[in-house]
Amino acid sequence: MNRTVRALLALLGPLLLLLGFPGLQGTASAAAPPAAQTTRYTMTAFTNTSESNLYVYDSPDATAFTLRKGPAYTPPSGLIRDPSIFKHTDGFYYLTYTTNWTGNTIGFARSSDRVNWTFLYNYTIPISGLTRTWAPEWFIDTDGSVNVIVTLSSASTATHFTPFKITATDSALTTWSAPTQLAGIGPNNIDTFIVKTGSTYHAFTKNETTKYIEYATASSLTGPYTITKTGDWAGFGSWVEGPALVQLDDGGWRIYFDGYRDGKYWYSDSHDNFATWSTRTEVPALSGFIRHATVLKETVDVTLPVDTTQSLRSVNYPDRYAVVRSDNLGYIDPVSSSSSANVKQSAAFTVAPGLADAKCYSFRDSFGRYMRHWDFRIRFDASNGTDTFDKDATFCARTGSTAGSVSLESYNYPGRYIRHYNYALRVDAFQDTATFRADSSFTAVSPWA
Repeated sequence: MNRTVRALLALLGPLLLLLGFPGLQGTASAAAPPAAQTTRYTMTAFTNTSESNLYVYDSPDATAFTLRKGPAYTPPSGLIRDPSIFKHTDGFYYLTYTTNWTGNTIGFARSSDRVNWTFLYNYTIPISGLTRTWAPEWFIDTDGSVNVIVTLSSASTATHFTPFKITATDSALTTWSAPTQLAGIGPNNIDTFIVKTGSTYHAFTKNETTKYIEYATASSLTGPYTITKTGDWAGFGSWVEGPALVQLDDGGWRIYFDGYRDGKYWYSDSHDNFATWSTRTEVPALSGFIRHATVLKETVDVTLPVDTTQSLRSVNYPDRYAVVRSDNLGYIDPVSSSSSANVKQSAAFTVAPGLADAKCYSFRDSFGRYMRHWDFRIRFDASNGTDTFDKDATFCARTGSTAGSVSLESYNYPGRYIRHYNYALRVDAFQDTATFRADSSFTAVSPWA
């Protein structure tokens, strides 16, 4: 970016942000993860085509999910409906799930990597006469206790459901407390999902009689809960179930829910402590395919191999790599074993600790010039030792659109990422599209030179 534009933005930036000027909103991104880390949302779901196979997806923004493995797990017998995921203090990920339409058990499985799962056991809920044991959901309380909220019924038909809580009594999650009913939710509520803010427990639960998602609060996990919102209070619609919530980076909350009658999968956001919600929106690409998912939020490290030479391969044009051409500008060009030595050399860069922040990265070409942005184009220049240059030449790694890939976010223009457009490399403001995510994702591979 040239110095005239920099000076103008320095003068006008604060005013434009106060006025809500849309072109600069990305620079005010609050709650972004620190350098060298990124947010990862992992979704586990069963599908319209199979109640016995687990599908695992993840996303950097809780909106656009990428399949990591599917099927990722099939239990030895029975179903895997309503799979709920959490990460335990032992470093493993755990699932609990509905094992059958009728019966008195829930299932458990474990994974070290979220995609390869090992069956642990089916647990029998110790209540006589149970006919249905549905939709177990993890709830980790602020005291560290590991709980499962599960919907139970002793009726001969699928009615009179009530939520119960069981609590792990050992760190291996193999023994459980006696079930305790959540007072105040019922007499016919299923799919109860709980989150806690401050000292308040917030329950989102489907009224199986009215087919709406209701809202209740309590000062204790087991209640008594007071249901304060009924009917279509949030605009979620009717004939919806399986509410699952996750907190977003901006502090708001997102609820996912299953529109099982219309065959769609929805989400909606709240930024006022659950009072109002955005217009429901279909989950891109997955709506109509997944059923009753839960989403786990984590902050994870995203790293590149420092002090090594790498080539950066485009995710959506895998025969093209980031290169520096003779005009000193960056592009993605075809590179292969038959390319000339000069072409191969143009696609090889030394990965160095970021000039402005060692937790991020800077990239040098074979002539010692640094990749940097100028007027939002990627170019390669010798360092002039200034603070501005150091920031222009520093990029922070974020999770890319495919497994093993990274996106490179501008250090001094948060919300702008290196991406290719007409094969030219630029730093452009993030766009919530599959095309932008692919255009801005690269895989570090062995260097061509």
